[in-house]
Amino acid sequence: MNRTGPLAGAPFGVEGKELLMERALASAGIALVYQNTDLGIIYSENLPSHFQSLSVPGSTDADMFGEAHGQKLEALKRDVLESGAAASTELDIAIDGEMRTYEIKVQRVSIGQDIGLLSIITEITETRHREKVLKSLLRELSHRSKNLLAIIQGIATQTARNTLSLDSFLVKFRGRLQSLSNSQDLITDSSWRGAFLFELTQKQFAPYWPETVGPLPVTGLNVHLTPNAAVHVGLALHELIVNSATFGAIAGGAPSVTLDCQEAILGDRKAISVSWVETLPNANETHEFSDNNFGRIVLERVVPSSVNGKADLHLTPGRIEYHLLIPDTEFEILKRAPQQVGSR
Repeated sequence: MNRTGPLAGAPFGVEGKELLMERALASAGIALVYQNTDLGIIYSENLPSHFQSLSVPGSTDADMFGEAHGQKLEALKRDVLESGAAASTELDIAIDGEMRTYEIKVQRVSIGQDIGLLSIITEITETRHREKVLKSLLRELSHRSKNLLAIIQGIATQTARNTLSLDSFLVKFRGRLQSLSNSQDLITDSSWRGAFLFELTQKQFAPYWPETVGPLPVTGLNVHLTPNAAVHVGLALHELIVNSATFGAIAGGAPSVTLDCQEAILGDRKAISVSWVETLPNANETHEFSDNNFGRIVLERVVPSSVNGKADLHLTPGRIEYHLLIPDTEFEILKRAPQQVGSR
């Protein structure tokens, strides 16, 4: 076979191969330690700087890694020498005040007539950190999934308890599930950090607000809600909006609805007050909240309890007012200047 290019000519020399191998090990972050059958260090290569002065010829694992780790490694390496089966372990070592994790793979090797042990040392601190973060995220996802399932179960049970027909149940249950899904979309898009009130309101209003009447009537502080608060405020908004679209101002075609968010006090804590005010087109109009149904239970009991807040649903002829107090554990004020939602 003809050879061309830089590899043509004399066979690649041993020294060149060694140089390439050293550079490959260095770039991969892999270190080598070779020991005799007495477990004295004979040769090391590419060790992290912390270990270089501790791995002089004749030193031991206890000199490099400390007495406790040294005893563990000695037992493991004696087993490898005796059985010939490769083994591995991990060590957590404090270096300059930071805990670092190293994987050590040990195998018995023969160099000519001599038998020794080759240890391949790789730092895996970042890998283990990522694994811990992933496990934490999976636990959090499991926890949140269980919470969502509990909310859905509660919605299904209470909706069924307050409806008289299957068709009515399906309409209301699907609407509430869609509301939950809309809120969850915002939470997921923010990497589970929560949702801004204005964006949450837009999501909930979108299927019902007439395009011809201008921007959404949302004013005040665009607070950032925690995931828990976003889910439950979304449910409250859904009940208010659906009632308005079915019986109230939105259904009348010229909606007189406002939603305002301002700073407030709840007990001895800072809070926000989210206020819905709706003027009905007919002062004698009946609406869903006139009865003690699930929508009213959501507004007066479920939502305030879930956010550790307080709520007041005030019904007068021709007017619906809902005021929800949310403590500062469930929101952040990132912009204090009053804002208003733009048109969709």
